[in-house]
Amino acid sequence: MKQILKNRTKKYVADCWSLCNKFPVSREYNAFYNQLIRCSSSVEANYRAACRTKSDADFINKLKIAEEEADESMYFLELLLELSDKEDKEIKRLHAEGNELLSIVVASIKTMRNRKS
Repeated sequence: MKQILKNRTKKYVADCWSLCNKFPVSREYNAFYNQLIRCSSSVEANYRAACRTKSDADFINKLKIAEEEADESMYFLELLLELSDKEDKEIKRLHAEGNELLSIVVASIKTMRNRKS
């Protein structure tokens, strides 16, 4: 499962990056693209970091960061969907994938916290 999620988060970053390349270069769009690329890549980076932690507390901390970044990614995808008439299908697909990743991360955090109780 760990490797599957590593692959999914990496694909999510690559797909968000590809989406951003389909929009025009402008100051307004660039602000959203840069944030989407940063937060989507942070989901992957923090999930990978969580897989290497040595303590339960550090594991939960890294996953909490991944949770926040997944939610932020979804926010920027929502903005792009609202502000643009391009790539609606791809934005919706990425939003759904972000939501699934977010759900997996939240479930993992709950599982770890329940295990500690």
